[in-house]
Amino acid sequence: MESKLLKGTFFLIAIILFFVTSNINWGKDDWKGALESDAKGYYAYLPAIFIYQDLNFSFLEEVEKKYDQKHIYWDYRAEVYGVSINKYYSGVALLQSPFFLLAHSVSYLTNNDLDGYSKWYMLSISISSIFYHLIGLWFLVRLLLLYQVKERIIAACLVLLSFASNLYVYTIVEAGMSHVYSFALISMFLYYAKKYTEGHKPIDLIRISILLGIILICRPINGLIVLFIPFLHVNSNALIATLKHYFGSLKNILTSVTLLISVVSIQLVIYKISTGHFLIYSYDQEGFDFSNPQFFNILFSYKKGLFLYTPLFFIASLSAVHLLRKSAYHFFSWVLFFLMITYVFSSWWVWYFGGSFSSRVYVDYLPVFILPLALYLNQLKQVWKKRSIMVLLAMITVVCQIQSYQYRYYEIHYSEMTKDKYWEVFLLRNRFNPPKLGERKE
Repeated sequence: MESKLLKGTFFLIAIILFFVTSNINWGKDDWKGALESDAKGYYAYLPAIFIYQDLNFSFLEEVEKKYDQKHIYWDYRAEVYGVSINKYYSGVALLQSPFFLLAHSVSYLTNNDLDGYSKWYMLSISISSIFYHLIGLWFLVRLLLLYQVKERIIAACLVLLSFASNLYVYTIVEAGMSHVYSFALISMFLYYAKKYTEGHKPIDLIRISILLGIILICRPINGLIVLFIPFLHVNSNALIATLKHYFGSLKNILTSVTLLISVVSIQLVIYKISTGHFLIYSYDQEGFDFSNPQFFNILFSYKKGLFLYTPLFFIASLSAVHLLRKSAYHFFSWVLFFLMITYVFSSWWVWYFGGSFSSRVYVDYLPVFILPLALYLNQLKQVWKKRSIMVLLAMITVVCQIQSYQYRYYEIHYSEMTKDKYWEVFLLRNRFNPPKLGERKE
């Protein structure tokens, strides 16, 4: 990232993210709310392994009692084969581990409790989420440069990703959730996959194999990203050439499969230690109903519609239409991928994925959406079109920031929004009782 414009944009975003999170998450007792819902389960592997040596997580009650936060209590355990295990996967903890170990060291040096949940540990979660947010942006810049996107367009895309999408919420407000980590991994995966399509270098195959393994142990559903690989090729002939190169070499296959299995084995070994069995399905009766996908609801509903609450996704999806003029291959590969992930996401038994801002499962795939938007903006010639679109994008950034604020203070409810409630609070920032910074309305 040699350009002054890109460097300046990148560092400005970093400063804003650190400033905001330090103001709302680090003061008074605000740090105690760093982990909510699923995030407690993702993180719990770290104290379980490094402090309690207890992969059946019997320390949960002790910790919850010590840091009493009844309104965010969450039992992340499931019972399998008669023992307790963590319902969630270990990939996020793997990515958080350097920050956890640093927090553990600082806690030791400053005589803070070494229980995995005192202040420095909780601060490390928000720091790690910003770090991976920035890593995702960094690799997205490199990916867009491979497509020869102009630097000013890339800079605009970085701002949009950071402040006009729900990535902002999952970096600042719900930093312990898996989405910002998956966003970074998918950005990295797409960059190295694109490099592999161009040069078929073994080092890039090694990188994407390891990254895919980590992606899977963060959120297995994100393994769907491999279906986006066709888009990264210039045409179908290039895709066929890559497939021939990969499957035509036993060394390629053994290398990638070995690395993939080695990374995924981290989760399998944890299960073996916990239960005596390698293969576990920890979600019990929860699963997919592929006969009843909620396509409309997941995209447009007042409850959790992706396009309603985060219109950047809608504009990015519309921009894919311009691909048809340039390349039917790219248009159909993008649309088919979008339809496939939407079909899978909307078939989950709780299609709105519990409490969230907008449809949170799409945050991970933001690089997929920003690509067609960046390519569209890059080829725009008419000044009036450029200005009109930039004004529109600025407007949706403001809308997203207001709605993110409303979500943080429960004006936009995390799971119970309706048409009437949506229009009652639309763009009205806590008009009745504005909370103080760092406080949430209960």
